Amino acid sequence: MNNSMTGQEPEGASKTTVRLLLVVAVALIDPDGRILLAQRPDGKNLAGLWEFPGGKVEPGERPEAALIRELEEELGISTHASCLAPLTFASHAYEDFHLLMPLFVCRKWQGMVRSAEGQKLAWVRPEALRDYPMPPADIPLIPILRDWL
Repeated sequence: MNNSMTGQEPEGASKTTVRLLLVVAVALIDPDGRILLAQRPDGKNLAGLWEFPGGKVEPGERPEAALIRELEEELGISTHASCLAPLTFASHAYEDFHLLMPLFVCRKWQGMVRSAEGQKLAWVRPEALRDYPMPPADIPLIPILRDWL
């Protein structure tokens, strides 16, 4: 019998409401095929871990627009939505929220990448990404990037 007809929840479903956090990230790829990682600064959640640049999507904001804004704020570079190619996404349950994070790839931007917020930056070869400790949501993105590059 169909669960919707019995009024029962599908197996594995939960009535617990979880806060969904939408963030956007990018794999900036330089001409040598290296990917930019940024280290989360002291004082922030998951401080010291390395991540793909990006940030929160504001209410009513498109993911591409959020990423363009974050790249200007965090790295001092500008790009266009046409230079952002969606590659994959992460969906990860943290203790107090669920993270949904589309990952874009970008090979074309204007300006010199610099740390505008004091975070450490590293250009990393795809095969060395696992050498950098990352938040749990970012880890499953590594093999996808390595295979794609």
